[in-house]
Amino acid sequence: MACAVSNPTHTPVRSISWTYLGWFGALLVLCYAPVLWALAQQWNDNPDMGHGFFVPLIAGWIAWRQRDKLLRQPPRPNWWGLVVVSLAAVQLYVATLGAELFLARTAFIESLIGMVLLFGGVAWVRTLVFPLFLLFFMVPIPAILYNRITFPLQIFASQVAATTLSALQIPVLSDGNVLELADRKLFVVEACSGIRSLLSLSFLCLVYGYFFEKRKRVRILLFLAAIPVAIMANAGRVALTGVLTSINPDWAEGFLHAASGWVIFMGGLAILVGAHQFVRGGFWLLQKGRKRYAFSH
Repeated sequence: MACAVSNPTHTPVRSISWTYLGWFGALLVLCYAPVLWALAQQWNDNPDMGHGFFVPLIAGWIAWRQRDKLLRQPPRPNWWGLVVVSLAAVQLYVATLGAELFLARTAFIESLIGMVLLFGGVAWVRTLVFPLFLLFFMVPIPAILYNRITFPLQIFASQVAATTLSALQIPVLSDGNVLELADRKLFVVEACSGIRSLLSLSFLCLVYGYFFEKRKRVRILLFLAAIPVAIMANAGRVALTGVLTSINPDWAEGFLHAASGWVIFMGGLAILVGAHQFVRGGFWLLQKGRKRYAFSH
């Protein structure tokens, strides 16, 4: 007589009620439809937010990859989620009255977090904390903060470019965010501040670290390293524009100017990936040395 052996540690995977999720998801999107539509238009019109189209897609894909883990966790509805959704609704109302786009847009993400907490509980929020956090990268920085960040970045890029051009024996005079060359002035405007590279590179570093690095501390270091790399890469782009202008003023505009931005950005990304591989190699050598030391003693 055959006996069936059960595995007490195995947790069955539950099925997803797509109708249930689709209904509440549609209601949430409907409530925030004007906000989301205006947000998508800004992604299309603002070059600094071109990555916004990819943020919800990548965040949704990461959340989808976690579906089996979610379904192995019994949902424990938490009524604090309803409080979060209610506070987000109040935030949306106040933001609409005051025409504050940042608060209105972040209210949508907060409502989404509240819904996950309400229907799945704290465990579900912890499982989805990374894709939920990524969604904040699809919201443009508030105008008051944007202006405080971009101008210092413009000045820094101008100073680095002036120093680089002087080292290359190219006559240049730096006056704020203006570089005066022999026959032309270069204005380091907001579009050249590097905020675009900073936002895009930070987002890519988070996604890259999530998929290719298990140690949280290394992920955090990669994310933090993206900030100086993006700033220096943009300063290098401004310097390159100055060099091209000194050779042929037409080269500093049009296709070559746009192409140089992509080259510098990909170079910054390559630096971060190379730095990550270097850190991984250092950790591997350290672990190997510890094993040899433990074995010899």
